[in-house]
Amino acid sequence: MAADVVTPVTAIAPAKINLFLHVGPVDGEGYHPLTSLVAFADVGDGISVAPADRLSLTVGGPFGSALTVDPDNLILRALRALGEATGTGEPPVQVHLDKRLPIAAGLGGGSSDAGAALKLARDLLGLDIDDAALGDIAKVVGADGPMCLHARSAWAEGRGEVLTFEPKLPPLPALLVNPGVPSPTGAVYRTYDAAPRPLESRPAPPGDWSATGVIDWLAEQRNDLEAPAITLQPVIGAALQAVAALPEARLTRMSGSGATVFALFDTREAAEAAARQLASEQPDWWIMPTTLAVP
Repeated sequence: MAADVVTPVTAIAPAKINLFLHVGPVDGEGYHPLTSLVAFADVGDGISVAPADRLSLTVGGPFGSALTVDPDNLILRALRALGEATGTGEPPVQVHLDKRLPIAAGLGGGSSDAGAALKLARDLLGLDIDDAALGDIAKVVGADGPMCLHARSAWAEGRGEVLTFEPKLPPLPALLVNPGVPSPTGAVYRTYDAAPRPLESRPAPPGDWSATGVIDWLAEQRNDLEAPAITLQPVIGAALQAVAALPEARLTRMSGSGATVFALFDTREAAEAAARQLASEQPDWWIMPTTLAVP
C-alpha cells in the first residue's frame, strides 16, 4: 500500500500597512511609543507547513534569495517559543516561505510570516491554544508580532503591542510601491531621534467611516518616520512623488519605516490602472495593486 501523502497547510502572511504612524521620543528602555492605525493587504508572503521529523525552514520566491535562513529567523524563533509555551518541545514541522514581499520594506513581512506560521503549526499539530495566547507568544518576534498574528485592522499604541481592533475600517483600494531599496528600521529610528516629536494622544476617529471619509481623515495625519527614511534613502521621496502624480490617487504616504509607499484610490480598477502606468514608467520597482482592510 502506498504511503499517505500529507498535503501541507498553507496561508498568506499579509502585508501590514501603517495608514498613519505618530512616534514619540525614545524611552528609558530604548523603545519609541507610538500610535497608528494599521490595515492588512490582500497580498503577502506565502507560508506552508507540513509534518516532519524536526523543525526546519526553506525559503523561495521572488525575494527569497535576499534572505538567509539563519537559526534566529523570526519564523523559527516563533515556533520554538510555541513549543516552550505549550510544553511540547520544538514543533516537528517543515516550513516553506514563499517570499513575495520586498525585504526591509515597512510591511511587517517577517512578523507576519511568523504569525501565519504559528497559526498553521497550531492547527496542523492540534494544539489547544487560542489566538489570544498565540498573540502573546508572537511578542517574541517584536512589537509587531501580536498585531501581525491577528492580521486585523487595529489601532496600535504603546510600543505597537497595545491593540484595539477597528471593525469599522472599510475596504480601501490601494497601490503598494517599493523603489527597490531597503530601509532598515533601526537606522530610520536613529535618524528620527535627531529631532523627535512629542507623542500626541490617539487622534479622534473619523466621524464618517465611509472610504471617502476615512481617506479625508487620514489626510490630516502623517507618518513621523517618512522624513528620516527619505533622508537615508532619497528614492523614497521620488517614489512618493511618482505615486502622487498617478491619476485618481487620493492619498499617498510611506508605510512603517519604509521603503514601501502607498496610494489610496476610490476603486480597485483605478488602483490597477495606476499600477500599469507606473510599471511602464518604473519597470524595476515592485508595484502591487491591492485592497486593504478586506473583512
